[in-house]
Amino acid sequence: MPSKTASPSILWFRRDLRLADNPALTAAVERGAPIVPVYIWAPDEESPWQPGGASRFWLHQSLDALGKDLSKSKSRLILRGGPSLVTLLDLIEETGATDVYWNRLYDPAAIARDKEIKSALEKSGTEVGTFNASLLFEPWTIQNQSGAHYKVFTPYYKACMKEDEPATPSKAPKSIPAPSKWPKSESLSAFKLEPKIKWAEGIREAWDFGEGGAQDTLDRFLNEAVADYKKMRDYPAESAVSRMSPYLHFGEISPRQVWHTTQSFAAANEEAQSGAESFLREICWREFSHHLLYHEPQTTSEPLREE
Repeated sequence: MPSKTASPSILWFRRDLRLADNPALTAAVERGAPIVPVYIWAPDEESPWQPGGASRFWLHQSLDALGKDLSKSKSRLILRGGPSLVTLLDLIEETGATDVYWNRLYDPAAIARDKEIKSALEKSGTEVGTFNASLLFEPWTIQNQSGAHYKVFTPYYKACMKEDEPATPSKAPKSIPAPSKWPKSESLSAFKLEPKIKWAEGIREAWDFGEGGAQDTLDRFLNEAVADYKKMRDYPAESAVSRMSPYLHFGEISPRQVWHTTQSFAAANEEAQSGAESFLREICWREFSHHLLYHEPQTTSEPLREE
C-alpha cells in the first residue's frame, strides 16, 4: 500500500505512452507514494524535428487512449503545455513532489534538453530517475573490440546477438496510487493536434491507436503474416509487413515486448521461425539507427561517411 504521508512522484510521459513494460512507471510505483502522471506538449523543444501533421494526429489518439488506460488504473493523465522545465517546476510546487521519473530519449535535441532539466531539478533538491524504455540495448553498451561504437550494421547485429537476452517485459500495474488532490490539467483539444480539415480520417480508419492497438496489431502480424515476412517485407502494400513502426515510435509498445512475444510465437510455430528471425533483425536495424544517432548526432543532417 502507498504511504499516505509520502510526497508524490511525478511521472513524465514522453514517447513511452503505455503502462506495461514502462520502467519509469514501475520505479514510481515501487517508491510507494502517490503518482502524478503528466504529458507536456512542447514541440519547439524537438526543433528542428518537430512532429508533423500525421504525427500530431496520432499523438492525439495515443494520449486519449493513455488517459483512458490510466483511468482504469485509478489514475489520470495531467496535460500541460511547455516549456518542460518550467512546467515540471510548477507541478513540483503545486503537488509537493520530491521525485520525478522519466524514460530516456536518444535524439540530440532531447538529450540536450533532458540534461539541462535533470541538472536544474537536482539543484533544486528534486530526486530524478531515468530509465531505458525504448531500446533493447543502451547505445553505449554495444562496442567493438577497440571500445568504439559500430558504424556498420552486420558486425553491430552480431555483437547484439552475443549479448544477454533483453530483459523480460514487466506487466502494467493493477492500480496506480493517486494523490489526495490532483493538479489542474489542460484539455487534450487545447493542444490542437487534430487537423481542422479532416484529411486524417483515412489514418483513423486504418489504425488502432494506443497500447491495446499496438498489442492487437502485433498479434495479428504474428498469427497472419510473420511466416511470409522474409519474402514479403519489401512490399508494404501487402499484409506481411508488421505495422509496428508508429507504435514503437510513440512507445505504445516496447521493443522488449515485441522481441519476447515474437520469440515465444516462433518457438511454438516452426513454420514462423524464419520470418520471425528476419523480423527481429529489422528490430535490430531500429536499434542500430538509435545507436548511430546517439554516437553520431550530426547524422540528422549529414552523411555518416562524407564520401
